[in-house]
Amino acid sequence: MPMGGYAFHIPDHRVDYGVEVKISEFNIDPQAQRTLNERRAQKIADKLVPGAIGTVIASERSNGDLYIVDGQHRWRACVLAGIPTIRAEVHHGLTQEQEAILFLIKNKESHKPRPIDEYHVGLTGGVPLYIDTDRVLQKHGLTLGSSSTNTVGAVAGVLQIVDRYGAMVLDRTLTVAEDAWARGADSWDGMLLGGIGMFLGRWGDLVDDKELARKILSMGSAAKWRSEILGQSSRGGFHNGGTGSRVTTAYRMVAIAWNKGRRAENRIEA
Repeated sequence: MPMGGYAFHIPDHRVDYGVEVKISEFNIDPQAQRTLNERRAQKIADKLVPGAIGTVIASERSNGDLYIVDGQHRWRACVLAGIPTIRAEVHHGLTQEQEAILFLIKNKESHKPRPIDEYHVGLTGGVPLYIDTDRVLQKHGLTLGSSSTNTVGAVAGVLQIVDRYGAMVLDRTLTVAEDAWARGADSWDGMLLGGIGMFLGRWGDLVDDKELARKILSMGSAAKWRSEILGQSSRGGFHNGGTGSRVTTAYRMVAIAWNKGRRAENRIEA
């Protein structure tokens, strides 16, 4: 993330590299960080080699307080191991929002945070991708987290729909899923939302959403759709293996549902 039209940006600012900082001087802002995993920190502490700790990324705020932007598990490991200092890359003049964006920039290629942590940090940073996603979810009375009637567990899948096709397609996707299957954990499954989103993202100008919902329901419940997608994947169906291929399978099933009863010239290629 991001892959499409959304981008992360922070202004030019002063950065001090290789600063040795006392462990006790650091603060943590949970709104601009992933959730601290104490077990992970303890594992790092158990095998800690002081010379191989590396550099943490920190931000010195206008009041002089120092906040860790990236590296809190190594910092916590040092606390547990009784190591007094750590080397830091210190950024100056950033707002809390810009700290959150810096965290996302530093983690977008390696050691990626969990999608839900990335989402919450992105909201703190005011990043349009996450703000737009949150706006659509609120419109539908939904939040991100563990799958339930009012919660979507497919965080990465939802963000991918917005990033690739825009917030309007996510809005339409959620509407179609709810119109077809009502509200429920299965309705918000990542494979199903991904398939509907891909279909609307590619062919939305040709599709009536109410009709699409009816045709999707005519092929079964959300649970039946999930079962069929997983079955086709395990049998080497349209494409085999991985979340992406299951979304592609869901997309093709949506296309088949839409094409049912239509003349050849009005069908959408699956």
